[in-house]
Amino acid sequence: TRGVVFSSPFGTLKPMKVAVLCGGTSAEREVSLRSGRNVHAALIRKGWDADLLEISSFDGLPKRLAPYALVFNILHGGPGEDGTIQLLLDLMGKPYVGSGPLASALAMDKIEAKKAFQGKGLPTPPWVHVPTGDLESFVAKARALGFPMVLKPRREGSSVGVRLVHAEEELPPAAQELAQNFGEFFAEKYIPGREITAAILERDGPEVLPLVELQPKREFFDWTAKYTPGECTVLCPAPLSEEEKKRIAEVAKEAYVLLGCRDFARVDLRLSEEGTPYLLEVNTLPGMTELSLFPRAAAAAGIPYDDLVDFLLRRALSRLSDSHSLG
Repeated sequence: TRGVVFSSPFGTLKPMKVAVLCGGTSAEREVSLRSGRNVHAALIRKGWDADLLEISSFDGLPKRLAPYALVFNILHGGPGEDGTIQLLLDLMGKPYVGSGPLASALAMDKIEAKKAFQGKGLPTPPWVHVPTGDLESFVAKARALGFPMVLKPRREGSSVGVRLVHAEEELPPAAQELAQNFGEFFAEKYIPGREITAAILERDGPEVLPLVELQPKREFFDWTAKYTPGECTVLCPAPLSEEEKKRIAEVAKEAYVLLGCRDFARVDLRLSEEGTPYLLEVNTLPGMTELSLFPRAAAAAGIPYDDLVDFLLRRALSRLSDSHSLG
């Protein structure tokens, strides 16, 4: 029988059905579909009885999930990553890969995450946020950050909607655009330096995999640079001194623990010219496409893609019940 088997309390052996959730309704739908198809193919190769559930609406989702014992959720952005799906799965008693509802919600809300970093004394670039609608007040306060600055939606991933603003005259139209497209957004001081990402995998506690440096051909690491082959040079392991690696790993791990992440996450940072690692954001459902950074970091640590996917699902399985064991 294909599929991982587990011993039930009644002593019978059953194949374990797995749902791979992908797609969704967020701006990251296409990335999620690519991640989901890759994850599903890996699980099949590893012998799991897995189905690919490409979601275009959340209506009726509990019914669709009913036949499955385990869920590999790879719905990037929106309800799939902001704690909504995580809470639903918890209420249904279905173990799933990744962080729980609270950590997911906190990491998705970039402003709340930055407040948490600041409260813990972790470096994060200065920012300005003004409630929705008050663009005049926002522009006036944002000027104090100096130029260039980065405008970001409050709750989007994959660099969706991120704008680099070089000069004062660019600020009002850019702010208007983000307000129209995303509602809430904020301005963050641009930190000159290097773009670094730290993939964290929980084995015996959170472990920072080999660091990745991104050198986009465009001005900064936006959506196009992230998902278009040849638009960005990816260096893994990143060419950093041992001291830099240690400092970045410490800050990344502290952010992961502070937000309460689980299983895996990707921490994005800027390493300033003075050598300070500034936290930008924590991604609780990192991309798992053929270009994604988390699988690259895992490969550099000697963990092939299929083994990574299998390991993550087994972590979810371990939460199913102490009375269930792998056959």
